Amino acid sequence: MVTFQFERTAPLPLAEAWRRLTEWPRHGDVVPLTRVAVVTPGPTREGTVFVARSGVGPFTVDDRMEVTVWCPPTEDEPGLCRLEKRGRTIRGWAEIEVRPGPGGRARVIWREELRPRLVPSLFDPLLRASAQAVFGRAANRLLRRP
Repeated sequence: MVTFQFERTAPLPLAEAWRRLTEWPRHGDVVPLTRVAVVTPGPTREGTVFVARSGVGPFTVDDRMEVTVWCPPTEDEPGLCRLEKRGRTIRGWAEIEVRPGPGGRARVIWREELRPRLVPSLFDPLLRASAQAVFGRAANRLLRRP
């Protein structure tokens, strides 16, 4: 099991940062070798299910996720989205929090726990470092792209 967290600050209103981070198909545009398909009809809410398929050819992994908390930000409250990872290969959860930051910017806090099956704990340090780098880079790109 691997847990990690990172924070980003973006020169965006809260609602725009939230939109950029929670339009699930956009994640496929910024994570290498990944496509994201939303399984349930929109708009996103508790119960929304989507699948991120990563890999090439027969070497693919499906990361099936369900939105279990959906609280978009308001002027008075930060936003929080919690995803439960329910795939055959990857279990765990992710949380995306969007709150006011310095100078009217949006502060993003991303927390995640990954429990991949068939990966020995010996590889946890490598998995943690690579997951944090990949998801951190993805968050940067999502926040930069309109």
